[in-house]
Amino acid sequence: MEDKDRLVIEGVRKDGSRFRPSDWSERIAATLARFGRDHRLHYANAVHPCVIDGTKCLVVERDLHVEDPAAFEFIMNFARTNDLRIVTDRRERDEPVGHERREH
Repeated sequence: MEDKDRLVIEGVRKDGSRFRPSDWSERIAATLARFGRDHRLHYANAVHPCVIDGTKCLVVERDLHVEDPAAFEFIMNFARTNDLRIVTDRRERDEPVGHERREH
């Protein structure tokens, strides 16, 4: 899968204001997460929270619309309803999830 196959939903509205609550991306990602044998929550590969340039974001694989159309539609409707920025993920694949930087 190429980078263009991932979307980033930023925790910033199109007007530039920050979206609240601050844990919104973790809450959404948790709806598709599973508890592992280690009794820890493991985010799905297709949806996971991260921080890019200090902004909470949600990374969504575009293939989710095939694997789980209802989940994809829920996430995209959430983003549209809350007027959140949606951009194509342009980060390098080997960058760790967490405190990442976006190239402009």
